[in-house]
Amino acid sequence: MSHSKAPNTDVNDNGNVLITAKGVNKSFGDRPVLQNVDLTLRPGKAVTLIGPNGAGKTTFVRILLGLLTADSGSIVRRDDLRIGYMPQKIALEATMPLTVRRFLKLARKASNSRISEELALLSIEHLADQQLIALSGGELQRVLLARALLPNPHLLILDEPAQGVDLAGQAELYQLIGRIRADRGCGVLMISHDLQLVMSATDEVVCLNHHICCHGEPEQVSNDPAFIDLFGPNLSPGLALYTHNHNHEHDIAGEVKPCDH
Repeated sequence: MSHSKAPNTDVNDNGNVLITAKGVNKSFGDRPVLQNVDLTLRPGKAVTLIGPNGAGKTTFVRILLGLLTADSGSIVRRDDLRIGYMPQKIALEATMPLTVRRFLKLARKASNSRISEELALLSIEHLADQQLIALSGGELQRVLLARALLPNPHLLILDEPAQGVDLAGQAELYQLIGRIRADRGCGVLMISHDLQLVMSATDEVVCLNHHICCHGEPEQVSNDPAFIDLFGPNLSPGLALYTHNHNHEHDIAGEVKPCDH
């Protein structure tokens, strides 16, 4: 197994690629955050990016989204690429009256019928007229997922999608993401540091700690020496909430707010 670059970066498949990142480097001041990072994302494939806090995961995703510019390296996106992004959390003003439907219309300028379609898919249509600030953690995560789905994306990028959700809700949410990927054929990039979940709903795991330490199928990565050095020897795919069978801050409109790196 390679310990420098992700294995899926050699692309000779007639454009069946959503995003290709090659040799991405990024520093803040004199502190290197990303060093020679490669990754390719394809339709219908789920990739999960894991790593300790401060490893550069969010910085890398912001570069993929075009919100940050790499110091060097290249990012190539498919010409017609539509991306749906689900942030880890959003900053909510407790005194601002804002319903779920209004929030989704502000974020994507979507029609009421389009909003209703995605809310129904996620079994939260009953929340359409609820105040956003009154939602539970699990309900809010589903609303953020609905927002990411509104443009009918080719690629879903999900930053800690199970944040603030209880264990039963986490399993259900990951299963739902898997069904959406299967039904729509979209690629999925998930960012997580929850190792008990990461093995359950992904085709490939990429372990990032400023550079790519290891990569591969979940079972391979969990036995890789670099993975064990970072996370310890006691995690295995058997700890996942369900078995996967292989057949920064944002304001209320979804805009990125400056945050500490």
